[in-house]
Amino acid sequence: MKSDDALLVAWDETLARKGDAPAIFATTGKVSRTFREIEEHAHAVETKLGKVEPGNVNAIEIANHQDWPSIFLACLRKELVVLPLDRSIRQQERERAVSICSASRVRDWHGRRPSLFKLTSGTTGAPRAICFRSEQLLADCDQICRTMGISDVDLNFGVIPISHSYGFSNLLTPLLARGVPTVLSDDRLPRAVLDDLARTGATVFPGMPIFYQAFCEMNELPPLPRLRLCISAGAPLQAGTARRFHEKSGRAIHSFYGSSECGGICYDCDGTIFEDGFVGTPMEGVDLAMVDPKAVSSQVRVRSAAVADGYFPDAEEEKLGSGCFVPDDLLSETPHGLRIVGRISDIINVAGKKVGVREAVVFGRPSSRRNEEVAACVVAAKEVRESDLLESCRCRLSGWQVPKRIFLIDEIPVNERGKFSRRELSQKFAAP
Repeated sequence: MKSDDALLVAWDETLARKGDAPAIFATTGKVSRTFREIEEHAHAVETKLGKVEPGNVNAIEIANHQDWPSIFLACLRKELVVLPLDRSIRQQERERAVSICSASRVRDWHGRRPSLFKLTSGTTGAPRAICFRSEQLLADCDQICRTMGISDVDLNFGVIPISHSYGFSNLLTPLLARGVPTVLSDDRLPRAVLDDLARTGATVFPGMPIFYQAFCEMNELPPLPRLRLCISAGAPLQAGTARRFHEKSGRAIHSFYGSSECGGICYDCDGTIFEDGFVGTPMEGVDLAMVDPKAVSSQVRVRSAAVADGYFPDAEEEKLGSGCFVPDDLLSETPHGLRIVGRISDIINVAGKKVGVREAVVFGRPSSRRNEEVAACVVAAKEVRESDLLESCRCRLSGWQVPKRIFLIDEIPVNERGKFSRRELSQKFAAP
């Protein structure tokens, strides 16, 4: 029996159109799966799942594996809720997330059973889930592909994790709903990424600022004649990195701003504005409004068909719901588009990890041994200690990402335009 699930309907159309065409490539260039083989494996997974109760939660923790699309399709057909988990998550966090998301009331959550949970952290640091139906996931995919001009003649290079919102929306759903093939990679070494890009002939590279920073530091880049689109998301892209990469490679980096709660928000179609934190203009199908239009910088209200239904288990309707989401980021308007200038949140997002503070800025300061070292200025409650924050970072971040110092201050200094300068903070809190 044919399903009326939006993503399954889109997949049926993709399968009929693409059939035996390559869908997933290894970094060697070898075909790992055709579209038909994805379908065959999906049926095998359905059989393995057996008889399951619709609405149950199925956690997937397999990195960028060729079975990802098949498992997801099988779960959709079994009406299971998929919970992607990153392999870097600690065992304690994993168990807590699965426990929270497996609560029995998922099945009848406001009469709208979700297809996917995306994990995030609340202000207490406890995990909670963002509830998505297939219609919203498909809307995000359509907005991304239309805005960025991505089609099934492209070849995505998948080094960003599918378990993250960015990877799920830029790799998995375009593959299923639009037939955009992808290379799947687990090797994040910058030189290996470049070599694999060259070997596979990928045309689209969804990356993160850290990749482009590393590329700029290399003496020589391999020829990448087929690479036509470089995307950066996950953190604000610094102007210096964008400019150096453009000069070095002749290619622009297109900043992509989104959130787990609503998918894509803004996109820099030009790529040569070279302003810190520049994220361009709203994506197709996305309506933005400044929460405080008279302020120099403001939060924005995002409306689109891709906005999630809400948080689980505890709703926060003033922030997310009814097709609307208000991110914690502060944005300012420029003649060319929007820039991210800070956050108005009681949590700080450090490389995708969150630490309970009121306001914070992370910056690099000169180091005699390491060229630069990570430091942070934090506005926090009186009971918060530097040692506690450092320990929280050490538990969640790679060693090189952990700040060497965290300075507890009363407020983040800004200039007359309401903006802070990492360079001034670096100088003010210079290492002895």
